[in-house]
Amino acid sequence: DGAVVYGRASAPEIAALIGQTTIAPEGYVLRSVRDNGRRVTVIAGGSDAGVLYGAFDLLRRMQTRQSIDDLNVAEAPVVQLRLLNHWDNLDRTVERGYAGQSIWDWHTLPGFTPQRYTDYARANASIGINGTVLNNVNANALSLTEPYLLKAAALADIFRPYGIKVYLSARFSAPIEIGGLTTADPLDPAVQAWWEAKADEIYRLIPDFGGFLVKANSEGQPGPQDYHRTHAEGANMLADAVAPHGGVVMWRAFVYAHDNPEDRAKQAFDDFVPLDGQFRDNVIVQVKNGAIDFQPREPFHPLFGAMPKTPLMMEFQITKEYLGQATHLAYLGPLFEEVLRADTFQRGPGSTVAKVVDGSLFGHRLTGIAGVANIGTDRNWSGSDFNQANWYVFGRMAWDPEHADAAAIAREWAAMTFTPDPRFVEPAVGMMMRSREAVVDYMTPLGLHHLMATGHHYGPGPWVSDLARPEWNPAYYHQADATGIGFDRTATGSDAVSQYAPEVARVFGDPALTPEADLLWFHHLPWTYRMRSGRSLWDELVLTYGHGVNEVAAMQATWASLEDFVDRERF
Repeated sequence: DGAVVYGRASAPEIAALIGQTTIAPEGYVLRSVRDNGRRVTVIAGGSDAGVLYGAFDLLRRMQTRQSIDDLNVAEAPVVQLRLLNHWDNLDRTVERGYAGQSIWDWHTLPGFTPQRYTDYARANASIGINGTVLNNVNANALSLTEPYLLKAAALADIFRPYGIKVYLSARFSAPIEIGGLTTADPLDPAVQAWWEAKADEIYRLIPDFGGFLVKANSEGQPGPQDYHRTHAEGANMLADAVAPHGGVVMWRAFVYAHDNPEDRAKQAFDDFVPLDGQFRDNVIVQVKNGAIDFQPREPFHPLFGAMPKTPLMMEFQITKEYLGQATHLAYLGPLFEEVLRADTFQRGPGSTVAKVVDGSLFGHRLTGIAGVANIGTDRNWSGSDFNQANWYVFGRMAWDPEHADAAAIAREWAAMTFTPDPRFVEPAVGMMMRSREAVVDYMTPLGLHHLMATGHHYGPGPWVSDLARPEWNPAYYHQADATGIGFDRTATGSDAVSQYAPEVARVFGDPALTPEADLLWFHHLPWTYRMRSGRSLWDELVLTYGHGVNEVAAMQATWASLEDFVDRERF
């Protein structure tokens, strides 16, 4: 009595217990049944990965003290590609990494594969992540040479039983740097042949290789525009190389250049919308959640909903480059939720960003969501124990972006990481759920953005105004002067609001309608501007900064009150 039986739904032994059931390849069912009078819990998957996801679901219910006596659960991921993006370099440094060195020890691969690689795979499978990009988007072409492909293949062998595919960031100029060609022009037949041969080589070593992630013509990276070609022409060349093997190309839309000084926030839209419908079927355009760069708060990126003929993939940042890195508590579930639930209005009310990402708004089958990883060699994996929650919530939300609940996921994580005792879980989750808003308040209130010190992005630097390119300077973004503060993105300024659907543009274009949380993102207003509270803008800023600091003090008090529930080392 109480046995657990697991296997593919197609197995006769499983079908005998639950009947003929159609389950999506990565889906599963959990069902309580009777077999000859005995209670049996069945985990049935559409594939081995589905069985594994079902097993982790059952364990999660047990760890959080949910009843498993009468289960009738059917689950399947809504999003196809659920990936971590590692910004890890071959020398084991990590761009925007705050948790030690890269976990990939390229010098000892492929011969030495420590247990941590398996633990990594198991942890990702437990939250539904099914792919990982091993190397930095600012890629080194050496990643595509045979010695490093053999190292990637060793990792792929470890990850495969956990349903995780390996992907690589491809440097667009690799045909020159490691291929001996004189050009990387995507329309050059020799370049096309080189990439086709490289893809063949990769798939011989890694038969289930997922494909390429590409950062091109952004922040000095090479790309097709170097040859007067479009992003679509560059992406399609790579897509054709991996298509015979079932691979995909994830082409990043994070682009800005010094020759477009009007408003950095507009450039991705201006570059990519004219290309809608020109990408191959196995290309997905990867778009950051906001138009600037992973700020504590940004309005949703206007590209979401603006390219109906092209699948768009969400890019979140799990590592907190602009939110205090490893030393500030900032649970990102509310940030992810806020963006995913934002309404683009591109097909009327209810056209949420989540529906763009999951493909349901425009009927796309290729869908994806990526998170820039916060993982390293630190004992706690992520620089601080609470940063683990951001890895966790990313995976859980990637499974079903439309319906995931940040607070419920925080409760799961707190219960499994510390204790399911509600005397701990409720105050800890309350603290987590307020933490991101506190960061916004004490860093970038009322729509201010990119005020951090330049380069490392830790701590304030609103006074910086002397760097070579305008958009590198915090002063460029806050536009503060004797009369007021804020970036005018209305029709009287850069007109970035026009990149949104008319219903959204009308709200963002009028300070009386703009949510005050986004006010200074879209409007340059006088210091005396009257806020909805009745206070002046200056007073509101001062009080909001103070509120953020007070929230931190309150969180410190909450944590101190939970000492009895936490082991000494983690406390």
